[in-house]
Amino acid sequence: MKNVFLFTFLIVSLVFSTEATAQKFSGLDKSPADIAAYPSSYRVSEKAVRIIYSRPQLKGRSISELAPAGKVWRTGANEAPEITFYKDATIGGTAVKAGTYALFTIPGEGEWTVVLNSNLNQWGAYSYDKAADVARVSAKTSTDSESLEAFSITFDEDGNMIMGWGTTRVSLAMSL
Repeated sequence: MKNVFLFTFLIVSLVFSTEATAQKFSGLDKSPADIAAYPSSYRVSEKAVRIIYSRPQLKGRSISELAPAGKVWRTGANEAPEITFYKDATIGGTAVKAGTYALFTIPGEGEWTVVLNSNLNQWGAYSYDKAADVARVSAKTSTDSESLEAFSITFDEDGNMIMGWGTTRVSLAMSL
């Protein structure tokens, strides 16, 4: 009898002591996050490199408005992208130790400067500190007939990183 009373008391206490709260979720991000990796096949679990970045949209604007030439750009939207090398690599001819780095770029005519920075968890390029740069290398630019509305990053079959937005393509040579 005593057990029945305790059980009933516990159930009643739980029912009347809990509050039903509605969790508010934010809507979809206008610049959704994405991940690119090499090798890109989902069948290969051991990746050499992975980058997590957000994908801004042009929406009638020019790249030069959103990523001005000669200025440090976060290379996407929201947080500065983070690129992880799972083993030592060479990017643009510069040796890079395995690890995770913030990725910035400096757009230019004919080439962009690609910057790996040791300060992680940065929002935009507002707190960018050149003293924390691990590597600064040049990447070739080209144009494509296909225009990409959303900024995109991929890796080609040789492991080179390709960034694309509008008709601009930026190719960073990598040895992984």
